[in-house]
Amino acid sequence: MKELLRPSPFDSPQGDKEKLERIIADFPILARPTSRGKRLVYLDSAATSQKPRVVIQALVDYYEQYNANIHRGVYEIAARATAEFEEARVKLARFIGAEVDEVVWVRNTTEAINLVAYSWGDTNLRAGDAILLTELEHHSDLVPWQLLAQRRGAELRFIPVDERGFLVLDDLDRLLDGCKLVAIAHVSNTLGTIAPLETVIRRAHAAGAVVLVDGAQGAPHLELDVKALDADFYTFSGHKMLGPTGIGVLYGKSALLESMPPFDAGGDMIRRVGFAHTTFAAPPRRFEAGTSNIADAIAFGVATEYLRAVGMGWVREHERALTAYALERLAAFEPRGLAIYGPRDPAFISGVISFNFADIHAHDLASILDTEGVCVRAGHHCTMPLMEKMGWAATARASFYLYNTEADIDVLCDGIEKAARVFGL
Repeated sequence: MKELLRPSPFDSPQGDKEKLERIIADFPILARPTSRGKRLVYLDSAATSQKPRVVIQALVDYYEQYNANIHRGVYEIAARATAEFEEARVKLARFIGAEVDEVVWVRNTTEAINLVAYSWGDTNLRAGDAILLTELEHHSDLVPWQLLAQRRGAELRFIPVDERGFLVLDDLDRLLDGCKLVAIAHVSNTLGTIAPLETVIRRAHAAGAVVLVDGAQGAPHLELDVKALDADFYTFSGHKMLGPTGIGVLYGKSALLESMPPFDAGGDMIRRVGFAHTTFAAPPRRFEAGTSNIADAIAFGVATEYLRAVGMGWVREHERALTAYALERLAAFEPRGLAIYGPRDPAFISGVISFNFADIHAHDLASILDTEGVCVRAGHHCTMPLMEKMGWAATARASFYLYNTEADIDVLCDGIEKAARVFGL
């Protein structure tokens, strides 16, 4: 059935300024001052995003109005819970341009990657096969493949990253020779680099490789059509895109999911069970053993509808403008020792800037910023191999989302100036 297009509640004759004000007003935590009486300036959305009221209310509604298990009960609230749960799957499929039976509920991106590593990987990889990753990968898109390579006797290869934070594809065809799987982050969680997926996927498929995209930082920020992208698997988490923690999605092409054995076994993923033999349900339920995370799946569906109402094109352009403004403001500190890592052109970045300031440790810088109400992440960001290659012990990372403003960047820079005073820079 063709979806009826409705006017967005965020459309405003006053333009982007009023739209942004409406968005910010939807996030109750942003109206709460810190314990020091400062305005909360949340610049850590790459770790987890804040939640709008409609998502929070969806959780409350489930537990207050129709809390029941799904796919079992015939009574009224159980039927409603099942309907809302499966409607959320429809919403997720619509958000990424997939078929409904290609959307598998998981706990998070990490679990989705492990599901593919154990189910598809153990079935299809043999000794001597190669797995191709990049040097930008999060530990969650590295460690599962290390373990798979050890189990199957496969070889790990890596697309290198240059000093600017870009992937180097000069040797891609050699790296793909004999490769069965390519796993690549859509967006680097440390540098914000947007991967050239169209090129990598096309050439990987030409070499006979299956491609998994870690979309934990891509799906929340970029317009996404998995069919046009032609990814074989695409993974992402709800909590990074306005949804709750503990819920995520594995998208897989139908033919691949149909060929894969279960990852977990138990109730709700079976067709028929006997004492000696079990036949399994078709995907996606084949991979959803046990009681699902019902409330969070429903709220995740609400989150995607919120993002669709805002418009993912608007989200991307808003973040590009914020990134450009932040790079300009931060550049003023460079003569005093501030180092900005990764690409410097906002066209190649998705809302993430990593930096260090002179000899101030990233954790000390983050602590000083916290006194001004500014939330940034400090550390290795679960990319220790990248950090070691680049020679960084740690970085401070500011990450932006649809509810951030240029005023937030100004407060960030005021906090950096405070750190300069504290350390006599």
